[in-house]
Amino acid sequence: MVLRAIIIDDEPLAINVLKNYIEKVGELQLEKTFSNAIEAQSYIQNNAVDIIFLDINMPLLSGLDFLKSMTIEPQVIITTAHEKYALQSYELEAIDYLIKPIPFPRFLKSVNRIIKLRNVGNDDLQSMPTRGHIFVKVDKKRLQKIYLDEIMVVESLKDYIRIITSASKYIVHRTLCSFTEELPSDKFMRIHRSFTVALDKVDVIEGNSLEIGGIRYTIGRSYLPETKDRLLNRIIKTS
Repeated sequence: MVLRAIIIDDEPLAINVLKNYIEKVGELQLEKTFSNAIEAQSYIQNNAVDIIFLDINMPLLSGLDFLKSMTIEPQVIITTAHEKYALQSYELEAIDYLIKPIPFPRFLKSVNRIIKLRNVGNDDLQSMPTRGHIFVKVDKKRLQKIYLDEIMVVESLKDYIRIITSASKYIVHRTLCSFTEELPSDKFMRIHRSFTVALDKVDVIEGNSLEIGGIRYTIGRSYLPETKDRLLNRIIKTS
């Protein structure tokens, strides 16, 4: 399967770099390049496009505004020199966010992700359940996707939190209160001023504590009645 690609960027040098990269990938075919998003809008309405390599800072219409206005759904890979728009681009469902200058291995990794998705049969794609996730800023340059069903415990560290998942741990500059508010309330709850837990990850309840993954966590006195009530009701409903 050959994927039809277009480039939208107002920098000729950046366009030439992407052209060169695309030529190296047999599954990609470059259809056209555009120096502004207005011209590209008309093209994609009348031509089949599988991948858009999209810059952000452009004249007339920014890449993000273009993304918001799209009525069709090709895969979009953001290519920009600016890091600050990463979270917004993921919220607009861009498949990846590449920072210029873009190394070829990083470009190839992004493209291979799309190729893999396209190779999955349409019936399989429709039957695949959507996994809830959240993006967190783990350092100045990187946003990490964390699947909600992998989160076990979130621990307060004053101005930071430690997110403990089944696969790893992440330190994030957030408060426990604000982060907990973003989690689904039917799956997570605060059990202590220092802990929020995934209800389905609780292995043991004993006295004023519970156990997750072999680690015991204290349940705060004010949280104890609701915690036990919700956990016991969950056991009854799932039994």
